[in-house]
Amino acid sequence: MLFDRIKFLAEKQGKSINDVERELNYSKNTLYRLKKTNPSAEKLKELADYFHVSSDYLLGRTDSMNIAGNGDQYNHDLKEFIESNMGGMAYGGEDLTDDDKQKLKMALKLVFDKYNDKM
Repeated sequence: MLFDRIKFLAEKQGKSINDVERELNYSKNTLYRLKKTNPSAEKLKELADYFHVSSDYLLGRTDSMNIAGNGDQYNHDLKEFIESNMGGMAYGGEDLTDDDKQKLKMALKLVFDKYNDKM
């Protein structure tokens, strides 16, 4: 699980496992060994910091990549954006229905999620 998450995050950044090892000054195959061994707490923290994710995400304890606290700010930003831009919204001179507003909120959340994952 841990190695798979590291590989996924590296690929997401357009990097290989070897690139990550080199940038973190790890010896060759350090990350591949994580398929069979557990990292030290220090190494886990380094990896989480490097990828800007929580250690819980790396360990597979959550599917949220957010660092503790980041999600709260993200949710606040999204809520504030929606509240300040959705009131009295209309298209073609016609107010949006509650159903249309809900669909728009879902679409905005997808966009915010995309950028939040880059954090």
